[in-house]
Amino acid sequence: MMNLCAKIVERLQGRTLVTAESITGGGIGAALTTVSGSSAIYKGGIISYTDWVKNNVLGVNEKLLEEVGAVSATVAKQMAHGARRVLAADIAVSVTGLAGPQGDAFGNSVGTVYIGYADSRRTEAREYHFSGTREDIRSQTVHAALELVLEYN
Repeated sequence: MMNLCAKIVERLQGRTLVTAESITGGGIGAALTTVSGSSAIYKGGIISYTDWVKNNVLGVNEKLLEEVGAVSATVAKQMAHGARRVLAADIAVSVTGLAGPQGDAFGNSVGTVYIGYADSRRTEAREYHFSGTREDIRSQTVHAALELVLEYN
């Protein structure tokens, strides 16, 4: 993980990155800040573990949260866009999903994760299905989010 984070810090020099984390509870930010010099690119993040924070801080549409729940591609995109706007950054990555012990009322099963990405050219989200323990799913989510940042940069 350290090598992946070091590549991101090196590649994003001159640009800034922020995070909006739900399922990982700050794990992406924690991983990035293990790298010396990460403060040159990583501005910080918003841990949006509840719908209230997603809506009131990140600007995720309240009706969307009520109708499809927090675990969706559209929510992940709105989270990334909101983090980029609120924290005035060049790039944002967001994560929302289910680490267990159970699925949600909207039909999402444990391990379903959406990772959002936003920069000046695009706002996108990808769906993932991870497996293992709660911590395994969270760790896989952090890794996939970091890989997505590298892929787009």
